[in-house]
Amino acid sequence: MQKQPQWKDRFTEIVQVCQEELKRTTEIGKKMLSASKTNTTLHESYEELGHLAFLALENGDLNWDSPRVKDLINSIKSCESDLEDIEKDVNDIKKSPK
Repeated sequence: MQKQPQWKDRFTEIVQVCQEELKRTTEIGKKMLSASKTNTTLHESYEELGHLAFLALENGDLNWDSPRVKDLINSIKSCESDLEDIEKDVNDIKKSPK
């Protein structure tokens, strides 16, 4: 039985290592994609929960007497007002003659 040249053995070994690394990288990529989707869902859930809490606080259905909460509510109201102003400005710019 004739022995294969050493370079063929080495090439086969390199190909196997690359295949293993590609499999690992693919699995890591799948996990990262799953983590990204989960993180997005988590962020959306926190955002919605915060929005519901804000509405409940604003309507008096929830009483959370904290200076920080009051600061956040004022900040939210200010941001909403600023966004309304920006939207109005953008609409005005769109309507203006070109």
